Amino acid sequence: MSEQPSVPVDADRLVPSDAHVLGDPDAPVTIVEFGDMECPYCRDAAPVLRDVVASSGGRVRLVFRHFPLFELHPHALTAALAVEAAGAAGRFWEMHEALYEHQDHLDDAGLAERAGELGLSAESVVGDEVQQHADAVRRDYADALALGVQGTPTLFVNGERYRGRVTAEGLEAAITAAVAR
Repeated sequence: MSEQPSVPVDADRLVPSDAHVLGDPDAPVTIVEFGDMECPYCRDAAPVLRDVVASSGGRVRLVFRHFPLFELHPHALTAALAVEAAGAAGRFWEMHEALYEHQDHLDDAGLAERAGELGLSAESVVGDEVQQHADAVRRDYADALALGVQGTPTLFVNGERYRGRVTAEGLEAAITAAVAR
């Protein structure tokens, strides 16, 4: 059975108003990643995505959304809440990068240590206070399920589902196709 061509997803459905954006917020091309902070494939994709945004000359932005695979990754949900909490303090992308760099230490002690390195309090990223960010993570997770996301990382380039391994070459081809549409 051949795979049906995907229908692009409306950008408003993919990018919430409070989205975490890396790059020019007005860039003509948007890559949306549904990711899991404990996923090794997401960790490997992160520098590729950052480099694509950095080398795009302002034409590409990255939006990160949460899809914690908590059945596979026991710390994925607490890590998602911690990075959201860091985002509330204006440090989302720094915490995002730090958690991937220390992916083998995503327990409460590791999250608190990463927070301290970023000048944030441990209490702001672990414990009861962090639960105020649960709605954002739930929303991302529900949106991902509604879009048919089953694993991470799952990317959309201007609403078109990206298929295959996350490589600079593959993303450049997807970006070129998005611009041509």
